[in-house]
Parts: sequence; structure tokens; C-alpha cells
Amino acid sequence: MTTKTRPFDAAEYLKTDEDIKLFLQDATEGTAEEFVHALNTAARAKGMSEVAKKAGVTRASLYKSLAEGGCPRFDTISKVAKALGCKLSVV
Repeated sequence: MTTKTRPFDAAEYLKTDEDIKLFLQDATEGTAEEFVHALNTAARAKGMSEVAKKAGVTRASLYKSLAEGGCPRFDTISKVAKALGCKLSVV
């Protein structure tokens, strides 16, 4: 008998806006690539279409910007964070 598994996806566990906020706060401790990956995960948890609409970008461009190897502009990162109910700040 073989055991079937599926890849872990953190997006499945981000149920509330507070979950997303804490997840992104933790991601700020990592690299820029890790933060972009966290934005991707949070956007998928919230719904890419909804986040894209709130950020004022197309869903396709959001997927492309936040994909592995993508290099989103700072204004895109800022808009996505805002669409997720977060604000970027320097402390």
C-alpha cells in the first residue's frame, strides 16, 4: 500500500487578515525573494483575483510578478501589501 501525499501549501492555513499580517511580518526577516514568495502565498490565500483588483493590476501580471524568479517593482509590492490590508514601514 502506498501513501499519497500532497505538497505543503501555507496559503491553506492563512484564514484571516490577522493570519496574513503575521505571516508577512515574519517574512520581513528573510530575503527579498522570500518576502515576494510570502506575498504570493498571502495573495493566493486571499484570492489572486481579489488582490489584483484591489492593487489595480491584472491577475496575470500579479501571478507573473510574484512567481518564483519574478522581480516585481516596489510599487507593485506596495500595492499588493495594501490590497492585503498591510502597510510597509521602516522602523
